[in-house]
Amino acid sequence: MNEITPQELKKRLDGNDRPLLLDVRQDWETRLCRLANAVHIPIEEIELRTDELNADDEIVVYCHQGVRSAAVADYLRQLGFKNVKNLAGGLDHWARTVDPAMRRY
Repeated sequence: MNEITPQELKKRLDGNDRPLLLDVRQDWETRLCRLANAVHIPIEEIELRTDELNADDEIVVYCHQGVRSAAVADYLRQLGFKNVKNLAGGLDHWARTVDPAMRRY
């Protein structure tokens, strides 16, 4: 599976080569915490909204702990998206290792 660690993603976000961030969590989860500039498409809407994404973009998909986002990343790859990665451990792992000030739930 193609994954990116929170530390690797942080380096990319701090630079000029930023991937598209895709948040597949529920609305209530995004109100608790989120990564800046992320596109929000809840997992249950992904099949209906893939046309909002560019299959040639580098996309990093994330959720709370990385399970839902892994499924979405696999789904997008099956549709022909070329460069999709899952955020390993999800936003919870990000909060524990990169941004301890981020709210956890």
